[in-house]
Amino acid sequence: MKIANRLSEIAPFRVMELLARANELAEDGHDVIHLEVGEPDFETPGPIVSAGIQALQNGVTRYSDARGTPALRQQISSFYELSLGVSVSPDRIFVTAGASGGLLLLCALLMNPGENLLMTDPGYPCNRHFLASFNAQGILVPVTAAENYQLTPELIDTYWNTQSRGVLVASPANPTGSVLGRDDIGALSAKVLSLGGFLMVDEIYQGLVYENPVSTNDRATSVLQIEPEAIVINSFSKYFGMTGWRLGWIVVPPALTVPLEKLAQNLFICPSAIAQEAALAAFSTESITIMEAQKAEFSRRRNFLVPALQGLGFDIPLMPAGAFYVYAGLPENIKDAESFCKKLLEDEYVAITPGTDFGFHRADRFVRISYARELAQLEEAVRRLRRALR
Repeated sequence: MKIANRLSEIAPFRVMELLARANELAEDGHDVIHLEVGEPDFETPGPIVSAGIQALQNGVTRYSDARGTPALRQQISSFYELSLGVSVSPDRIFVTAGASGGLLLLCALLMNPGENLLMTDPGYPCNRHFLASFNAQGILVPVTAAENYQLTPELIDTYWNTQSRGVLVASPANPTGSVLGRDDIGALSAKVLSLGGFLMVDEIYQGLVYENPVSTNDRATSVLQIEPEAIVINSFSKYFGMTGWRLGWIVVPPALTVPLEKLAQNLFICPSAIAQEAALAAFSTESITIMEAQKAEFSRRRNFLVPALQGLGFDIPLMPAGAFYVYAGLPENIKDAESFCKKLLEDEYVAITPGTDFGFHRADRFVRISYARELAQLEEAVRRLRRALR
């Protein structure tokens, strides 16, 4: 049976292939250390789980509003107001089937065949594949530590063309952990608006930003603090620890709400009613206390792992400011990221992700290492890496 031509534009997600092989090795009895997948090792906080169980017991198993329940949209609106000092009407908030479902809706809403969005290389690989699903394109702009692994107005000027519709950036970013400063966001927004485009910001690691005393970058917690009309993609997966619940949200300008609701009704009907009831508890004081303690543990792990990797010869010019990844240049004697990752998994049972999963610019010289694992496992992984590099 012939499949659609667009499938030729979608590359395999290598990290999932690595995960499958790592799981096979674990089933064979090997002690595999998983540093490849972007999933917190902490369980979903207890209050959220309890709320989900209560929802099931109360029979909350029917369709909800396509935009998400009014209660959860109001809760998210209150979160922006109380935590960030930003007024966001619940009417502008759409709860989605994960951040991925949100981006699919936005691609369907905004992109025509042949049009493109500018995005970073390296960056989250599925973003360009979402665009390909609608016969649009992601223009990958090479970025390095010199640009904080982020787009700049100068790069936008260089890569913008007649088919460009806007810019998609992430803060904190996957795989680099870089965070945009307030001035950076202001400059990006001004540039994109001057070109007649829109600014879309992936904020799914919002909440996971760490102190960095050597940085003078005045960070913004959300683009909405600087540009109220920006489009935001967010998620309950990372900071809130709800990966398997598949729940996210998007914030859009008022002019987009009516057509977006029509798309949501047709494409997804509604997000999970059970997950939405559980997510209401995510903003409770008890849940936030748990998640802030987890954030502090992520910071402790980062502060161990980065200098440990540098001591092994990995090139990490910037301390990752957020998320839970280190994007590390390989030691000089290692020439190929994919071969190194495969050999490391087969010989030492440590799973990390090659840079080729995240783009093309010098990607074979980089790996992404997740520190979403307990400190003892990170320490053992460093010992095994040291042995592998010998």
